[in-house]
Amino acid sequence: MKKTFSYLALAGVLTIASCTNLDESVYGVIPKDGFGKTPEQLAALLGPAYSGLRDYAWNVHNAEVTTDVGLVPTRGKDWYDGGNWLNYNRHTWTTTHGPINDMWGWIYESGINTINNLIPQVAGNTAAIAELRAVRAFYYYLAMDFFGNIPLITETTSGTVTTTPRAQIYAFIEKELTEALPNLSDNVGGSYYGRINKLVAQTLLAKLYLNAGVYTGTPQWQKAIDAANVVINSGKYKLEANFLSNFAVQNEGSGENIWAIPFDRFQAGGLNIAYRTLHYQSQSTYNLSGQPWNGFCTIAEFYNSFSDTDLRKKMWISGVQLGADGKALKDDNGKDLDFNPKMDKDEMTSADPEFQGAGVRLGKYEIQRGNTVSDQDNDWAMFRLADVYLMRGEALFRLGKATESLPDFNIVRARAGVTAWTAAQLTLDNILAERGRELAWEAWRRNDLIRFGEFNKVGGKFTSKFMKEPAAKTLLFPIPQQRRDANPGLSQNPGY
Repeated sequence: MKKTFSYLALAGVLTIASCTNLDESVYGVIPKDGFGKTPEQLAALLGPAYSGLRDYAWNVHNAEVTTDVGLVPTRGKDWYDGGNWLNYNRHTWTTTHGPINDMWGWIYESGINTINNLIPQVAGNTAAIAELRAVRAFYYYLAMDFFGNIPLITETTSGTVTTTPRAQIYAFIEKELTEALPNLSDNVGGSYYGRINKLVAQTLLAKLYLNAGVYTGTPQWQKAIDAANVVINSGKYKLEANFLSNFAVQNEGSGENIWAIPFDRFQAGGLNIAYRTLHYQSQSTYNLSGQPWNGFCTIAEFYNSFSDTDLRKKMWISGVQLGADGKALKDDNGKDLDFNPKMDKDEMTSADPEFQGAGVRLGKYEIQRGNTVSDQDNDWAMFRLADVYLMRGEALFRLGKATESLPDFNIVRARAGVTAWTAAQLTLDNILAERGRELAWEAWRRNDLIRFGEFNKVGGKFTSKFMKEPAAKTLLFPIPQQRRDANPGLSQNPGY
């Protein structure tokens, strides 16, 4: 089922030109009277709304290195890239930061503009329109979360656009999702694998309400609980016995993944985390056809937040690395290649002892052994039931219902093999730390840290030791200068 939908998402029924100025051009519009009559045709027509989501694994995953979860250190000349990666972790990005500009372009060009062009093609089909509105709401959620005040565009347009206040974007997202809900499918899996159904929309609403205080100034904890209750009480999802099975190469059978983005290494590529994190010599360990790029890793403080009994600690690749022959691999200095959490610098040269091995690596998404390409077949776990439990538990706790919230945390901790919390252990710090251990490298850490007021605390318990800029402006990314040059109506975020 997964592969079928992945290929439909590649149907290419709609192509959008690059739109730095948010102008759009449509090539090869399919007449609505001649296509989309069958479920298969409709899925193909909706495919472009979803196919762009595969870029989430690159664009949004990058935001994880603005947090305590990880970083991309410079090793010699590798991964400097104009300072982009160091600036992410140091919080010293500027209005011309390349990856931030790419993220903006992806959200609007691959996501919002594509869907705005698709909606007229399914006129009269209430289910299709509801689904497209829900996918577009997800893109707007990302844009609002990252950039705050953003353009609100619901139809094809050209010329100058202006920014809409964040609170109004929040209200729009809520309205789009609640109005779409009655017409979304009740189906889970099968031909709806990878698509937004009613329970996916409810999970997105829970996310929206959980951070409502950030987005509007008014918390909505009870609304977050209500949305989470719908998902949990549906009984359609369950925690997997093995935490890592949610991220396995063949993870489409996970009963925990509420919404997954389908990947296929040959037909729907883009999931290349293994190459981004592993050392060049790891090619031998995993029998890969090419050399990985020795980049993304975590830092000691975050890695050490996992107890040795925590089964989730297996998401990390650490220690001396062995080749296919069982012998220790060597780094470029001829030393045993040791993925060691110790890292004193985020810019290293061959003179530094840790150099190429510094930082424990990412193994949460199972490495596909014997792979002949850099992309993998694992599907991206966008929403998981474990996260819904943690969201409901947090919202209950913030409403003063600690006793009610404990089971939500302890069901997740039990699966991880760690002891249950008592009421005395239920604190905001512990909740934030638990979310980090459960959801590391799933691209929610920045979102969480901001909600807890910890994102921009230099030297804080939950920030990278390499962070340098404590300014409040970093709670939002800047509107990229390239976009403002093309659209003078776009207002810049405060402080930039």
